[in-house]
Amino acid sequence: MEVRNGRRVSRGMLPLLALHTFSEYYRSDRKPPVTAALIAANTLIYIRPSLLNSIIPSIDEVWFNPHLILKNKDLKRFFLSPFYHIGEPHLVYNMLSLLWKGFQLETAMGSLEFASMVASLLALSQGFTLMLSKSLLLFFEYERAYYNEYAVGFSGVLFALKVVLNSRSENYSYVHGVLVPSRYAAWAELVLIQMFVPGVSFIGHLGGIFAGLVYLRLRGNYSGPDPLAFLMRGLTGALNWPLNFLYSVFRRSRGRISGRGTVGGSRTGRRSTQSGVWRCQACTYDNSGLLSVCEMCGTSRDGVGLSSFQWNRDSDGLPLDELRRRRIDRFGR
Repeated sequence: MEVRNGRRVSRGMLPLLALHTFSEYYRSDRKPPVTAALIAANTLIYIRPSLLNSIIPSIDEVWFNPHLILKNKDLKRFFLSPFYHIGEPHLVYNMLSLLWKGFQLETAMGSLEFASMVASLLALSQGFTLMLSKSLLLFFEYERAYYNEYAVGFSGVLFALKVVLNSRSENYSYVHGVLVPSRYAAWAELVLIQMFVPGVSFIGHLGGIFAGLVYLRLRGNYSGPDPLAFLMRGLTGALNWPLNFLYSVFRRSRGRISGRGTVGGSRTGRRSTQSGVWRCQACTYDNSGLLSVCEMCGTSRDGVGLSSFQWNRDSDGLPLDELRRRRIDRFGR
């Protein structure tokens, strides 16, 4: 994303962009429409044909300026500034980068998901750029450097797309002639562009990288370097600690409410070592000491009614095995 107050003129590069785009779409079996639409939209806004001149806002109306956006709540500057460029080299470089990244991502994930991702990354990158600019003003008083700067261009979104594209890659990439692991490519390009290309917006590119990291974190599929990981883990741990503490307290203090026991919990024989608990000889169910008959199978505490062939007088003539089965079904629900 370059920073200029005026338009830089450079002729003859738009035909190169058109030829390269046509060649890529002609050779490809799958022709991603969202990528083509984004390239066409950026190019039409730059060309400003007379038919659309009255509809398309001027670049002076859409410069990304943190001060004006926050002061006037100007959403037009917030959302439209990525689609404007200050010269043909600026436009062509960004659109060739979009063509390369868009082809790979859109053909892999589908057009609808790719369009949704681009919209999310655009909003996130612009939001992070705005937040970083305001934070630098509040904490370091860098007002002239970042808070009042004017910037346009699709570079923030492109940096976010680069993070998404390289997040799972184990290969190496060349970044301006330097070979680096692909998952570090966005960070390397951020540093190299800032060092060797004058007039670029460091905050805009950094906001794009953060947008890609947050998008991948929300989707849960990022495995590369993440400077926000420590902060997010700390925040998650701080939020979970009170819940874990309360759970452990209630778990330790929780006791039997209904007075029921367990099955097969102790092997001390008929009488359990636990106070007031006795074990049924028939089904090994631990009963409360207040009961004289097993709550599970109906066998008396003294073992009467233990035989499976005995009949229970209070069971309407049902065999004891059947009565036990029904009671187990009832209590096991």
